[in-house]
Amino acid sequence: MLKKLFGMGKIQEKVTEEVIYSPADGTVMDLSDVPDPVFSQKMMGEGIAVEPSSGEIVSPAEGEVIQIFHTKHAVGIRTRSGIELLIHVGLETVNMNGEGFTAHIKEGDKVKVGDPLITCDLELIKEKASSTVIPIVIMNGEAVGSMVSAGEKAARKGESKLFTIKAK
Repeated sequence: MLKKLFGMGKIQEKVTEEVIYSPADGTVMDLSDVPDPVFSQKMMGEGIAVEPSSGEIVSPAEGEVIQIFHTKHAVGIRTRSGIELLIHVGLETVNMNGEGFTAHIKEGDKVKVGDPLITCDLELIKEKASSTVIPIVIMNGEAVGSMVSAGEKAARKGESKLFTIKAK
């Protein structure tokens, strides 16, 4: 009886299609245009990128934080459909050892689209790293049935659609 009263007996419907939103304000760019071959040659997986205009990075999807790098420059999120996204803030930012980055989440946190993930100092990144670009990469591509770009060029964090994914 209590399960019904509190909704704990409900069967969760499997999510198979999700929209991934921009994690930052800025300009959308093809992953192939990212000035780092690890991303541009899609060695880590398929995705898209945003050249940010502000240092506020938010969740691009609903899901669970599965990894926050100790240097706070990258976050892994498992979406409701099981797709694993990497949001990598800047290029060569791992060498900054967390300087200029503030994490607002921890591993295991549940996040919704637009929830704050990281705040970063873009000017410091420009000074100490090779680029401020933010690749958003699907880490478990084998779980993806299809990915369709939304075709947006101007990005608003948590609002602009980047792509729609269908899980297998």
